[in-house]
Amino acid sequence: MSKGLPKRSEDYSAWYNELVKKADLAENSPVRGSMVIKPYGFSIWEKMQSALDKMFKDTGHTNAYFPLFIPKSYLSKEADHVEGFAKECAIVTHYRLKNSEDGRGVIVDPDAKLEEELIVRPTSETVIWSTYRNWIQSYRDLPLLINQWANVVRWEMRTRLFLRTAEFLWQEGHTAHESKQEAEEETIRMLNVYAEFAENFMALPVLKGIKTENERFAGAVDTYCIEALMQDGKALQAGTSHFLGQNFAKAFDVKFANKEGGMDFVWGTSWGVSTRLIGGLIMAHSDDNGLVLPPKLAPIQVVIVPIIKGSDQLQQIAEKVEPIIKNLREKNITVKFDDRDTHKPGWKFAEYELKGVPVRLAMGPRDLENGTIEIARRDTFEKQVLPIEEAVSKIEELLKDIQENIFTKASQFRNEMTSEASSFEEFEELLETKGGFIKAHWDGTTETEERIKDKTKATIRCILLDEPEENGSCIFSGKPSKRKVVFARAY
Repeated sequence: MSKGLPKRSEDYSAWYNELVKKADLAENSPVRGSMVIKPYGFSIWEKMQSALDKMFKDTGHTNAYFPLFIPKSYLSKEADHVEGFAKECAIVTHYRLKNSEDGRGVIVDPDAKLEEELIVRPTSETVIWSTYRNWIQSYRDLPLLINQWANVVRWEMRTRLFLRTAEFLWQEGHTAHESKQEAEEETIRMLNVYAEFAENFMALPVLKGIKTENERFAGAVDTYCIEALMQDGKALQAGTSHFLGQNFAKAFDVKFANKEGGMDFVWGTSWGVSTRLIGGLIMAHSDDNGLVLPPKLAPIQVVIVPIIKGSDQLQQIAEKVEPIIKNLREKNITVKFDDRDTHKPGWKFAEYELKGVPVRLAMGPRDLENGTIEIARRDTFEKQVLPIEEAVSKIEELLKDIQENIFTKASQFRNEMTSEASSFEEFEELLETKGGFIKAHWDGTTETEERIKDKTKATIRCILLDEPEENGSCIFSGKPSKRKVVFARAY
């Protein structure tokens, strides 16, 4: 098959867009800014869901589901929250259609106007905290640790498949606690869960940090994040965890009887990741030949392609590889035997290379005679011929090594693309000539942060956690500064 992908070095954006489509991950829908996630792309999301869902449940969380529609008045209850999302909301104003008088279609029935407009959820804090008011009465009801898998709508004007769409899939955790300390511990716990998932499953190294006041979630006291670096030197926010304080509890009057017999407002958190992670997975690892998927998230981990001249050889090869397939599946390794007679082996090789299948096996007439099989790995394109009886153990070894190699390669890239700037001139030069993460002193003011953003299009991605204080001067204002922050241009 002809891949026809642009080169990353020539047009990274076009490369990404074409790869998403040609690898059968997603396509644009009839609704501007929304996407159809195709089966192969959704299989990656299912693997992400499965791993994350287990991690959530292992930390004591349970799943629930809350309404898609939110009364408009709910968003008015928390001032920062409504200000943060007002420009992105989709609004339902009527509940019925009727045939047009000219018979050419349907129109909105003007007599079916809702008494109160409904917001298609951009996030669920308001409707969930309204519900928690009924669920929480006493300290015995706490902590309340809830997650939901859902879709949300944020009316984006400039969209790109997976990275920024009007509708996307995600999970959102919402927890309620007896004390500030417990809520803060939960916020960090879930940040660490996201970091562990990114590094151990996505093979994606991340920075953990806290957002500036200007960048924090609307309605939060503090927002923590993980930040990843893509191959074009831009950053991608890969997950956020928010300490909400008592803001939403006060807005929705969520109180509990404490152990001392008094009444307190509960303390809250929220945290989420979305299908944006699939975009990050693509941009962090893939190459000019197609996807490069870490084995833990690959829909197909192993593909077997027979090289034949007739149906008799196909049957012989099928019998030879059947024990391999059975053994791999018993080990929970996903394997596909591609016995289609509609495409030649070379076409299939190119297809699975494009789709990022980590390990490819091939068996032809000579292998039948010699009792061998060819094994190729997608990440390095290395091939070797082995006795059939060694195939399963070799595949297990390769899958582990590929996962580690992809992470190591991404880590080395991030390290090479992380710089430090001691002056604004140096900062601007690094942005233009190299990109990536740039550590630099900042004076802590929103004014300076905004001026740097306006002048360079770079934002403060995070204030690194566990980074020691270091006296210096802000690269822009020259004011005293005790900590460096991480800047980057970002998606």
